Amino acid sequence: MQRIKEKLANGQLVRVAGVGRMMHPNFIQMLGMNGGFDGVWLDHEHTGFAMENLEVATITARSVGLECFVRIAPTDYAIVTRCMEAGGGGVMAAQIFNAAQAEQFVRWSKFAPRGNRGLNSGGYDGRFSSLPLKDFAEKANRESFVAIQIETRESVDDVDAIAAIDGVDHLFIGPSDLSQALGVTGDFFHPDCLAALDKVAAACRKYGKSWGAVTPNPKHAEMLYEKGCRLLSPTNEIRVVNAGIASVKQQFAKFFDL
Repeated sequence: MQRIKEKLANGQLVRVAGVGRMMHPNFIQMLGMNGGFDGVWLDHEHTGFAMENLEVATITARSVGLECFVRIAPTDYAIVTRCMEAGGGGVMAAQIFNAAQAEQFVRWSKFAPRGNRGLNSGGYDGRFSSLPLKDFAEKANRESFVAIQIETRESVDDVDAIAAIDGVDHLFIGPSDLSQALGVTGDFFHPDCLAALDKVAAACRKYGKSWGAVTPNPKHAEMLYEKGCRLLSPTNEIRVVNAGIASVKQQFAKFFDL
């Protein structure tokens, strides 16, 4: 299984689905078995699932060839390392406001000399203490995926400094929160939103970083791709279920109209 970090470094398009409120192994298996997706991002920010749930989700994802990373609030040093010890391929910080906050998140995510992550090889990423500590630390620092969400006005203003940080692999745009922060909630094609995208894209080009985004529809996805976005998140489990319900009602419309 090629890692998301490697694919993005090679300029490949990466398709990921969000999973949160209905984080069940069967759903993750269905995503993988249907093909097309490269990975899933697990939304701890909005759902706060237990570590055991996360461990099961990462095992399930790997079983069907999907890599995963975990979105978390950047407020707890310990949860960053727990997510990677549980089998997450990386972590993504939500609600970042400036480069100093992003730098702190990177330091939480990396072992010395880059950061101050607590060194415990007893999790999945340390092969349950079967890796020598030095090898584990070097491997984890090299392979772990660290993404920073750009979804606040302040992070857009400071995006050049955020993209410049050593250890930040990827910038990820949350269009809903970004539109809200810019005062145009839900208007993803508003000039202010497009200007913010262009600013993120320019910073990533300058520092050789990849960027991605949640996308609500094909037109928006095409626009993102043309601007250089190479990680697209076109759906999550809620959207999949709602689309399925709508499809059934459409197929059996005669019987729902009785």
